[in-house]
Amino acid sequence: MSLANKIQSCGDDLLSVAVPGPAESQQLAARLRATGEWLEVVGGIDTVALRFDAANIDADAAQRTAHESIGAGIPVVQSSPVVVEIPVCYGGEYGPDFDAVCSMLDLSAEELVALHTEREYTVDMLGFTPGFAYIGGLDKRLNVARLREPRVQVAAGSVGIAAGRTGLYALPGPGGWVLIGRTSHPLFDATADEPFALSPGTRVRFVAVSAL
Repeated sequence: MSLANKIQSCGDDLLSVAVPGPAESQQLAARLRATGEWLEVVGGIDTVALRFDAANIDADAAQRTAHESIGAGIPVVQSSPVVVEIPVCYGGEYGPDFDAVCSMLDLSAEELVALHTEREYTVDMLGFTPGFAYIGGLDKRLNVARLREPRVQVAAGSVGIAAGRTGLYALPGPGGWVLIGRTSHPLFDATADEPFALSPGTRVRFVAVSAL
């Protein structure tokens, strides 16, 4: 697929490349970072953002460089062979919105947990706060909107759902996702070479546990 007509200017020093989806975004972002031609490359859900040095290159030249860098199009996506199991304690103090979701969607607690744990997922991207994982592929029967009033503080390890995705909070912070549980899986380790346990493209499966 050619991306020649899918590059847009988003400001004085930023270009955006439209791509089909998260996997293609992360693969293309990795390839563009390797060229060393950009100050910053950020892969999103369906775009790749390219920041350039506007003091030394104008927007037209940056566009030409982007076209040359992208070349034939999106690289072949290789899925990870490893599946990370994320234990989750659903409901109760760890999932303050769990009961409300069951009532809203007319599901029993067992049905909600089964729907969330029955399939394998892929991390689409990290963002919002450091290490926060956007995980696609949520069953359509679990589709809920974000909270109208975001929480000021959400505990690290919290598992939220909203707009067709699961969100995992690697660090504590504010958030408006509907919280259905929490994991004890170490999502952040400041002493590790790679401090965040998950990255774009990581395959995950949620496993229900009775306690953290």
